[in-house]
Amino acid sequence: MQDLNIALLQFDQSWENKSENFEKISSLLEDETQIDLLILPEMFHTGYTMNHQFLSESMSNSEGIAFLTNIAKEKCCAIYTSLIISENDKVFNRGIFVYPDQQICHYDKRKTFGLAGEDEFYAAGTQEKIVTYKGWKFNLQICYDLRFPELVANCINQRDQVKYDVILYVANWPDKRSSHWNSLLQARAIENQSYVLACNRVGTDQNNIVYSGGSCVINALGDLQANHLKNERLIKYTLSISELNKIRQQLPFLKDRACL
Repeated sequence: MQDLNIALLQFDQSWENKSENFEKISSLLEDETQIDLLILPEMFHTGYTMNHQFLSESMSNSEGIAFLTNIAKEKCCAIYTSLIISENDKVFNRGIFVYPDQQICHYDKRKTFGLAGEDEFYAAGTQEKIVTYKGWKFNLQICYDLRFPELVANCINQRDQVKYDVILYVANWPDKRSSHWNSLLQARAIENQSYVLACNRVGTDQNNIVYSGGSCVINALGDLQANHLKNERLIKYTLSISELNKIRQQLPFLKDRACL
């Protein structure tokens, strides 16, 4: 297991304009190398919209997934984000984890955001998804999931293995609740003794909702390691497996939580 170079791409998403978002992402990543894992905001190529009837894609014929797999191949990195997927007469806000070899795993957002009417348009997922990449175990999450700590309860199993090492949050989280964002992310890191990587957007969307970013890396003690507010930025950081193991050894709290 090795240290991992991660990057969070915080940018101003063009409203329901896939091609513009593709161009912006490509431009912001043009000169970047040596990234192991890239994180993009929620609904990365449309913005957070309820207009799924015009914007949804299928897993087998998706502009968004094709773009992600091309970037993963070009940069030789994994990518995590979400997009709108139609499947079996339902529509999901689906998290997509793309490996450098173009293998794909997915996670359907389990807590749809009723305040914005997301629950009226999108089906809720029912299953946790933890993926393994370069020896690290990642718990996939999307935006509103952050408010529900039971979704990511970490523990040590009977084989003395920790359930996961990192929580990934992709979001369109509004500025007016940025204090909640910061506090909840820190809490998830502390209570689960894991890294938290959170990627949010910036700018103002078509509904005049303002987003202030706050994309960040938090370590297993809840300490902020890297973040950026307000503007477009690629935030880079190296996750340290020795640091994570040291924290868990010095403070062995996870062993006292039942593994369900």
